[in-house]
Amino acid sequence: MLEKLVTSVIIDDILGNFFVSVPPGHIACIYDRGRGVLKKVHKPGLHLKIPFWQKKKLFNTQIQEYPIKKGFDIAKEDAVGDRSIVALTVDDRPVSVEGTILFRIDAECASSLWENIGDDYVKKIIRPITRSRIRMIISTYTNLEICSKQDEIEIAIERELEPIFQKKSLILEDVLLSNISSASEEEMHNRIEE
Repeated sequence: MLEKLVTSVIIDDILGNFFVSVPPGHIACIYDRGRGVLKKVHKPGLHLKIPFWQKKKLFNTQIQEYPIKKGFDIAKEDAVGDRSIVALTVDDRPVSVEGTILFRIDAECASSLWENIGDDYVKKIIRPITRSRIRMIISTYTNLEICSKQDEIEIAIERELEPIFQKKSLILEDVLLSNISSASEEEMHNRIEE
């Protein structure tokens, strides 16, 4: 009985290395030890690969949330999001910006994303670019305009982020601001540490 179990586990492990199973809402990229990251992207379904010579990487192509909110813990490695962004208005008033960025990976360009940026694209692309562009847009409005022109600010941020994300194999779906308020002392301290 034990021999049959061990044999089935070994066969399953070996045969499992021949196939790449891609679930719905995902794609797979293949790293070939001889040719590097292959350009072909595998869509949902079952695909063949060379065991031990090729490695797969699954990417989620569904819409993902990048929340920007007070109290978000960016110390967690797998955390997708950011704490509230502190920006200065044109009249030098510090404001705290909260909201959500909706994005997804461009399925056709995922191999380029993996090869050029790696797994931590949130830390390398989304977080610094989002912080920078939101601060830049906020700095063009007065403190009074911030409250009354939220729709306009969302559109301006989207216009800034969209082409940058596109160059990096990401698709920006939407920018949704939920709150813009006066920044607290703690938020100002966090901004200095960034």
